[in-house]
Amino acid sequence: MDLVTEFFKVLLATTRDVIPIVAIIFGFQIIVIRKKIPALPQVVMGFFLVLLGLTFFLLGLEKALFPVGRLMAEQLTALNDPTVGYLWVYLFAFSIGASTTIAEPSLIAVAIKANQVSGGAIGIWGLRIAVAIGVAVGITLGAWRIVTGYPIHWFIVAGYIIVVIQTTFAPKLIVPLAYDSGGVTTSTVTVPLVAALGLGLAENIPGRSALIDGFGLIAFASLFPIMSVMAYAQIANFKSSRTKNSRPTANKINEV
Repeated sequence: MDLVTEFFKVLLATTRDVIPIVAIIFGFQIIVIRKKIPALPQVVMGFFLVLLGLTFFLLGLEKALFPVGRLMAEQLTALNDPTVGYLWVYLFAFSIGASTTIAEPSLIAVAIKANQVSGGAIGIWGLRIAVAIGVAVGITLGAWRIVTGYPIHWFIVAGYIIVVIQTTFAPKLIVPLAYDSGGVTTSTVTVPLVAALGLGLAENIPGRSALIDGFGLIAFASLFPIMSVMAYAQIANFKSSRTKNSRPTANKINEV
């Protein structure tokens, strides 16, 4: 019974959040564009399904993902072995970062669209794996920072300096996509688990702030995909240039 009551509370809160969006869309369609909304029953049904989906998602976060993430962080910090330190924490952080990013719906959508727009030059799996590696490395480094207690701004400032340098040398077509990758990957699947892991680590390691250290982990998940996608493009560009340079030499050898 408590779960049903909480469901309707979340549904009501979600409805209040969605109403301004609906008002803007319908307002522009009717007042500015001055055209009827095509397939109005389907649109209304779609909004209703969005409300239900968001409600179940938010309720699931509160009842499942956040508690599981905190529990995993608590259990992993309890496994602190003098011989390996927090190795299991770092392995879990890397694994959860890579797996959640691969499953991120927004990243899948962006990768498919980037593949279509580029005429196949940008591979769907290549982009997804590049972003996943970036998130995994970022979350692992963020977990290590929580354990060691180093100031977060050192890592953020150093990371963006690297991003600026990479932007100068990376292929220009990949730069906007790389910057977008930092945003699309921190979405519905990744953020809840990463936030839960960060909060769990911060709460179970003495002297850490849940606000700074816990939520700061998401900053690493947003920053490092930018680096990894540009690095992926730079490596692909370097291999392509080497292949082109080697072809004339091969042709000359064949002619001889």
